[in-house]
Parts: sequence; C-alpha cells; structure tokens
Amino acid sequence: MRRAFMAPEYRGMHDRGLSYPSRSAMIGELAVLPLLGPNGLTMGRRENSLWGGRCARALAGLAALVVGVSCMPPDVPSRLSGSLPKAFLARLEPDSVRVRFVREGLSYHYLWSPKGPWAIHMLRLDLRRCDLGVEVLPAGLADPGGPGLSTVTNLVREAGPLVVAAVNGDFFTPEGRPVGPEVAVGRLLWSRSRPAFAWQPGTDPWIGTAELGDDGGLSAGSWIPREKVGQTQVVGGFPELLDGGRPVLGLALDRSQDFASVRHPRTAVAYDPAGQTLWLMVVDGRQGAYSSGMTLEEVTGTFESLGATEALNLDGGGSSVMVVHGIARSRPSDADGERAVRNALAVVGDPEYCRALSGPTLEGGA
Repeated sequence: MRRAFMAPEYRGMHDRGLSYPSRSAMIGELAVLPLLGPNGLTMGRRENSLWGGRCARALAGLAALVVGVSCMPPDVPSRLSGSLPKAFLARLEPDSVRVRFVREGLSYHYLWSPKGPWAIHMLRLDLRRCDLGVEVLPAGLADPGGPGLSTVTNLVREAGPLVVAAVNGDFFTPEGRPVGPEVAVGRLLWSRSRPAFAWQPGTDPWIGTAELGDDGGLSAGSWIPREKVGQTQVVGGFPELLDGGRPVLGLALDRSQDFASVRHPRTAVAYDPAGQTLWLMVVDGRQGAYSSGMTLEEVTGTFESLGATEALNLDGGGSSVMVVHGIARSRPSDADGERAVRNALAVVGDPEYCRALSGPTLEGGA
C-alpha cells in the first residue's frame, strides 16, 4: 500500500516505528498462521494433517479476498504469538501448553506445570497494532465516583463487542470503592497516590506510583486534569513488581507477610518495551493439586523470564479471573465462583485508537 493512499489520521504511525504491510506480506502471514481447531486450541500433527486440507482451501479464498481489498488495517502484520520465550518455559517446566488466537495481535495462552503446581492464563498483546488498546471497566457509575461491584464477566458483557478480553483490576473496599486511582469512561473517578497502570492511545503503557495534584488532578505517566481526562485509562494495584527491569526493593520488605510470601491466586500486568508486548496474567490458586498459586517473587520472576521490565500486581485471591470472548477461562478460587469486583482491565479492539497517532504528541511514560 503506497503512502499516497493513507488516511491522514494514520500517517503518524511511522513516528512510532509502525509500517504498512504489502499485500504479499499480508498473504504470507496468513499462510504461516498456526493451525487451530474449531475450539481455537493448537492441534497435534495428526489433527493438523486432517484439518490442514480444509484450511488450505479456505486460505486460498481468503488470500484472494486480501488481494482484492484496497485498504487494510493500518498496521504491521501481527507477530505469530504461539511461541513463548525459552527462559519462560525453562522456568515453569510446563506439562501442557495451549494457545488460542483471539484476534489479530492478541493471543491467549494456558500452561499447566506440576512444578507449582501452577495453572497459568496469559494474554499477549502486540502493542505495534494501533487498533488494540486497554480500557478500565468500572462498576457503579450511577453517580460520579460512586461505589459498586460487578463480576468481570458482567462488566465485559455490558461494555459491548469491542471488548475482547479482560482481567480483574484493583483492590477494593467492601462498599465497592477502589483502593487506588481509577480513570475510566472519560472521568477521573478516584484520585489516590498508589501504584498504578496507565495507558492512552498513541503512547506506551506506564507503570509507577500515581501522585495527587493540588488541584485534584493525577500524575500517572502524564498529567491528568480532573476536568479533561480524554481517553486516558488508569487502574490501581499493589505492589509494583518490576521497575526498569529490576525487582522493586520494597518487595523484599513484604516477604514476611502472608500476602507476598504465601502462594495465592494472582492477577498482574507487565510491559516489555523492547518487544512492544503487554502481558496480562492470572495464576489460579488455592486448589490443591490443580494449582496452588504464586508468591509475589514467583510472579516477578515469571515476568522477568518473559522479557518484561515493568510489572504491577493487581488484586488477587478470589478476585482473580480472566475472561476471553465473554467466557471465564481461569478457575476462580471462591466456592461460589467468580467474585464481584470494583473494576476490570480490558483489551479492546477499536480502529479509532489509530487516530491518536496523527494528533499532537502525547506525553507518555514507561
């Protein structure tokens, strides 16, 4: 695709190292996508041989369709997301590894390892795609900043079809108020000085400690005025796990506390700037021989083995859950199933995000 045919809102992509694929490149990627069965999981060689003939015929038609399309999504082709880093696999020594292609630039990975034992669920988001982003889904918006609780499954369903996956977010009070900051739906709902994750279209993710301003605004990778939030998304967590590639020293002070040193179900988010990859991870726990959960040190080491340099722990325990295409893929530890929580951190596919790349430069973190 020649630059002369680019929509104006997409031309800023090149400032972030993004490029437009040729038609041959797009067809080439389609040809090497991992073969998935009807359930979306990778198949063995025998299944591949049976399924491959059908896929080859479908692929030929799909390739012809691509050739005939005059304008494709303004991104580089998504990297194949079936393989995981060798250091990560060596650390966990999994017996079972499955991958599901969720959509372009997003894959779901499930691993089970007897080493913990651990049942691990991960979302791998390719940040090179300008049409993918993250949003905070809050519960309880009847009044500005109002409390509320809802399951992640319900929050995803209510948010609409652009939300493709989500995990639970911040810790919360029994009344349904977040412990940390919360910026969502174009509003600064809760302003607190706590560790947080922030993102806005056209910038890299940011993980650090959010700081309150004198005028009620919030500093979280960029300045967020109370009255002009824009598309900024902020969710709180605790503690920060990785900062600049190094485990946060404060983690060592928590080793004597059950919260950090005992294995529990965990939810966490991490960012790999070199690979332009965002990881969302849920580790099932408190379930005997199926999965015991992880300590915070184990979560930190897992993200290090993935190549992440920034990471934040989110609410865990019975709150931990991962939802993909509206279905809970993880196994919550509460006897009653999925727990109602304050907010969720969701993966959203929206071409409108690409328009941010043509606007004024946004001050970002990470």
